Amino acid sequence: MTELAPDCLDTRLLDEFQRDLPLASRPFAVMAERLGTTEADVLSRLARLQDCGRISRVGATCRPNTAGASTLAALAIPEDRIEEVAEIVGAEPGVNHSYLREDRWNLWFVATAPSDAELVQSLARIEAASGLAVLSLPLVRPFNIDLGFRLRGPRVALGLDRDADMSVLRDDDRPIMQALSDGLELVAQPFAALAEQLGRSESDIITRIKALADARILTRVGVIVRHRALGWAANAMVVWQLPDDAIEPAGIALAQVPGVTLCYQRRILPGVWDWPLFCMIHARSRTEALAVLERARALPELAGVPHKILFSTRCFKQRGALIEAA
Repeated sequence: MTELAPDCLDTRLLDEFQRDLPLASRPFAVMAERLGTTEADVLSRLARLQDCGRISRVGATCRPNTAGASTLAALAIPEDRIEEVAEIVGAEPGVNHSYLREDRWNLWFVATAPSDAELVQSLARIEAASGLAVLSLPLVRPFNIDLGFRLRGPRVALGLDRDADMSVLRDDDRPIMQALSDGLELVAQPFAALAEQLGRSESDIITRIKALADARILTRVGVIVRHRALGWAANAMVVWQLPDDAIEPAGIALAQVPGVTLCYQRRILPGVWDWPLFCMIHARSRTEALAVLERARALPELAGVPHKILFSTRCFKQRGALIEAA
């Protein structure tokens, strides 16, 4: 699909509401007022963008390992088995992202589950069905896990994440978080529709979403876009090899480079995967992505640090996390 025009109302809609969805009874009416259009037009545009695959949902992204369990995992698949194994991985309900990347470890996926034990079982099923070892790299520390960058204008630093306040989380938040991960109904009063579905009040739903967002348990509430479908086709995962005492200062610096869209530390597996620091670069071309990487490499904290870049070449699956079993 082609990139949206910079002055298109669709682009304004996506730029201004990838986060901070109005937590009001009629959120799309509030959006319409800000955009100078009608509630019906906003709903129609969102439905069309969802139908054509440019957005995945209006909802939220949930912080990893809060209400559920998650890991980034990879498989080293022989070329002639990629389609077969990608189908096995994609069939797991908890796999919410799956990409082919340029590396010996060529299929990368995010696996989610309601609990650590269920996550282990999910990865074991993939190993058994594929006959291949799964490399599991759980999150150690997030430096930036937002991903809500503007689609037009100059690249800006997304900034550092802050710790989640886990004291806010309640047991009855899980159904709300799962609904936001699946996506709200595109109706005039989506929170009322969710409240009716869960047997709760609209005001309670809105209050809990606000509390979870303020606590950084929900990292973003808004329109969740599909970047590749919007012209951001150069998706690069860059991994860095550093000693333990250098990871934190490097991660803090890296997360503040314009064009770096995610940055986090993950567990290593010595001798198998020795790259603890990860960042994502979303760009419109490889040239643009490599220019962002050059800015990162110029940081004093990363000067001369071994790294490799894994461009994605195909997206097999992209959806929200599995937080609560169906």
